[in-house]
Amino acid sequence: MFDSNNRTPRRGGYRQDENPRERSGARMSADGASSFRPRFNPNATATSQEAGPRRRQRIARPMSATRVEKVEARPSFRNNGEQGAFNQDRSFRPRPSRNAGVYSQRKRQEYQKNYEDPTKPIRLNKYLANAGICSRREADDFIQAGIITVNGQVVDNLGAKVLPTDKVMFHDQPVRRERKVYILLNKPKNTVTTTDDPQERHTVLDIVRNACAERIYPVGRLDRNTTGVLLLTNDGDLAAKLTHPKFGKKKIYAVTLDRDFEEADEAILRAGIILDDEKITPDALEFPSEDRKHIGLEIHSGQNRVVRRMFEKVGYKVTKLDRVSFAGLTKKNVARGKYRFLTPKEVAMLQMGAFE
Repeated sequence: MFDSNNRTPRRGGYRQDENPRERSGARMSADGASSFRPRFNPNATATSQEAGPRRRQRIARPMSATRVEKVEARPSFRNNGEQGAFNQDRSFRPRPSRNAGVYSQRKRQEYQKNYEDPTKPIRLNKYLANAGICSRREADDFIQAGIITVNGQVVDNLGAKVLPTDKVMFHDQPVRRERKVYILLNKPKNTVTTTDDPQERHTVLDIVRNACAERIYPVGRLDRNTTGVLLLTNDGDLAAKLTHPKFGKKKIYAVTLDRDFEEADEAILRAGIILDDEKITPDALEFPSEDRKHIGLEIHSGQNRVVRRMFEKVGYKVTKLDRVSFAGLTKKNVARGKYRFLTPKEVAMLQMGAFE
């Protein structure tokens, strides 16, 4: 190795004429004597006098002024190289699948239990029907058979009333009141609206069989080939309000005819049709498109097959009938053949009669 200014070869990294003390930081005093200051050695055990002047200490920053954040350790997926497996020192929790458990099973909507006056008596057959034992007509047969006991005594009077606090027994089994269930079904075709079909056809209860453990039944009826909104519940009082003619709940249908609806026949239908000695007048009749085969019909009547019979009266056949709305309930976001539970707000509005 050669120096650029002096061609004298170096030995061990220094020139031959160079003093190693000067290279390592030696200083010359006024009298020409060299004063050597050794480098700082943290492992040295020498005293301050032997080690020379102290090295300037670094001022430590106070911990209060330093923001320390605790970072949680993440699981390691690196191969440890020894066992050929993942690191076993840290626990691994797999990421759950998307929407796991959200739609795995149908969620039941819980409803608040209405206040019930314990001093107000109710009919025994209604009490049994509300408990899901049977219908009111079947309850009358059980009462007459003498298999119903109230507070330990057999009751065979059809007009008997009980209090909510009484102990009612059916076949020596206590009768317990069921909680109310309200299900909205978008009824498909080729489905019978009944609780029991002697011909063993597909019924609406077959669709909602696994929805709840309570005994529910449809509110009103729809023809086998009529689709749309259908309510099922075990609330007998609400079912009576929705189906009784005096309450006049609104129903909206989408009707498809076999041919165009003539204007003359439209005027006759708007004026009213006599069915079973009752004049049926539609509340609204609209054409959603230029095709006069498709009609939107709003009606309050609850007669059996009222829509089909009205159009048959003026010489038309209904090829397709879909109930779009019933008592304010619609089939929005409910696919054909599917169902959902009503929300507490919808139940409250039905009970108050807020829906038309």
